[in-house]
Amino acid sequence: MMMASHERTVQEITVQEITTLISLHTPIDAREEFSMSEFLRIVPILADPCNEDADLTHITASAIVVSELYGSDQVVLHKHKRLGLWLQPGGHINAGELISDAALREAREETGLDVRHATDTPMFAHVDVHPGPRGHTHLDVRYLIVAPHEVPHPGEGESPEAAWFSYADAEAVADEALIGALRAVRHKLKP
Repeated sequence: MMMASHERTVQEITVQEITTLISLHTPIDAREEFSMSEFLRIVPILADPCNEDADLTHITASAIVVSELYGSDQVVLHKHKRLGLWLQPGGHINAGELISDAALREAREETGLDVRHATDTPMFAHVDVHPGPRGHTHLDVRYLIVAPHEVPHPGEGESPEAAWFSYADAEAVADEALIGALRAVRHKLKP
């Protein structure tokens, strides 16, 4: 069945919504400011922005997972099996999947925790544009996600190393892009 020109797919709607959120967002640092500019410049020219096979540059989804018990003072990171870096859970978006749902799915798979969005409406927290594998560029949209403070147990095939970190310890092992996301989340969670 062909879609009428006025109908849009779920991903088209969510890409439009996240583009609006990013355009209204206040960056946490110069890196995020640059990433916002790149995201807003690149996404409109991509034929299928969430499809990793459509273009070398595409949107990915990540989760900054904080403890329900400890808030932003405890975050879950996993040690990326190829990169060997402690990172936030995240990855590619499946066909027909909302960006925010991809962040939840990736967090569940990579931590094994019963994660959920922090609020009824998924809370965009940060954006980062960075090189990915195979010459790709990731336009990474990050959401604030909460989980019970339980021992992580990543799914089969995922990196077996996942752990809770205090904010200070997470920042000590994080790369520049993750440090910005951690600071953005802490800023959003300030009373």
